[in-house]
Amino acid sequence: MSLDTPAVVSRSAWSADVEPLLERLDGEGESLVARAEAWSAINSGSFELPGLAAMRVTLLDAIAELPAPPEVVDLKPSQRVRPDGEVMDVEHGASIRARVRPDAPIQIALTGHYDTVFPAAHPFQAPWREGEILRGPGVADMKGGIAIMLAALKAFEAMPGDKWVGYEVLLSPDEEIGSMGSAPLLADLGARAHLGLTYEPAMADGALVDARKGSANFHLAVKGRAAHVGRAFTDGRSAILAAAEAALALNKLNGQRDGVTFNVGAIDGGGAVNVVPERAVLRFNVRVPDAESGAWAEAEVRRIACEIGQREGIDTHLHGGFTRPPKPLNDQQRTMVAWTRQAGAALGLDLQFKPSGGVCEGNNLAAAGCPNIDTLGPCGGNLHSDGEFALIPSFAERAKLSFLLLAGVNNGVFDVRSLRS
Repeated sequence: MSLDTPAVVSRSAWSADVEPLLERLDGEGESLVARAEAWSAINSGSFELPGLAAMRVTLLDAIAELPAPPEVVDLKPSQRVRPDGEVMDVEHGASIRARVRPDAPIQIALTGHYDTVFPAAHPFQAPWREGEILRGPGVADMKGGIAIMLAALKAFEAMPGDKWVGYEVLLSPDEEIGSMGSAPLLADLGARAHLGLTYEPAMADGALVDARKGSANFHLAVKGRAAHVGRAFTDGRSAILAAAEAALALNKLNGQRDGVTFNVGAIDGGGAVNVVPERAVLRFNVRVPDAESGAWAEAEVRRIACEIGQREGIDTHLHGGFTRPPKPLNDQQRTMVAWTRQAGAALGLDLQFKPSGGVCEGNNLAAAGCPNIDTLGPCGGNLHSDGEFALIPSFAERAKLSFLLLAGVNNGVFDVRSLRS
């Protein structure tokens, strides 16, 4: 969505104290890129617990540069439905949290994740540079974003004068798989903070995201009746066919409501071709633009699961739901967008915002009542693929943008308390 040119706000509104710190961030661009490059070389796939632990040690050293000791917060395991329909626990490692001035009158949530979608067995492991492009796992999503976050916070702490702003940094190991373990921490943080800053990458053209769809992951476990296909074929009840019929029914829902999509991702089950398959698991995702659409979609999912389960010889059990509620472009979000564009204009940037069907921790914060900008990381693209890249000049640029947002909140350029009045 293209917006009108923001109101011009001179950098003098932030006070002269910001100028040397902006210059310092300009000079730190290469060190930010080098930090992201080094972190990219540490595999931290969402299910790679040893790699996540190694990345956590490195991040604890980096966060120790802030004026509050970081802490490690163990996460409870989540549950996953196995291909046989049984439920298993999934371990997630730990989040990292640092609370600076928790008693200050204004509180900001800064969130990020240090997991990537690339397991240790994936060939995409090592970063490299191509001119002004940095390529590698997580250089944009979002180890580069964490480097930008910490640089902006260090500059903010170096700003002279009283600090009226406190903040909490929360870095999690499970964002790429839905934040199932860290969701309670995000909800608690979002309920306490006046606003949120999250460091997913901006788009390659520099645009940020203003609104996001909500996302639900469902797993429909289906149990039928096994039978020998030669001697007793008609006695069997195929779990795979029942799952397939549910998949077709879900697909028919596409187009019935604006912005709502149903995507069948997989059907697990079956075995020998001379046996009527007894078990199957249907896995699918639902995206919705608002809470009302989410309620409709979930009701339709449950209706289909119930109808399939009422067939003779077939049992169904539905798992999952909405782990990322919608993040609509409400008045709070419009205010956050306007402030970000004003900070960008003070840097000579004409920042544009667009809606996204993707989801992130910004959805969780917004659901807890915390308006936020969630694409404050480097500009980049080809996320979740071996073509992932970040634009090297954007590291210093976006660190300065975050710094001006923090300084603007502290110096009264932005009236933050009005957001949650």
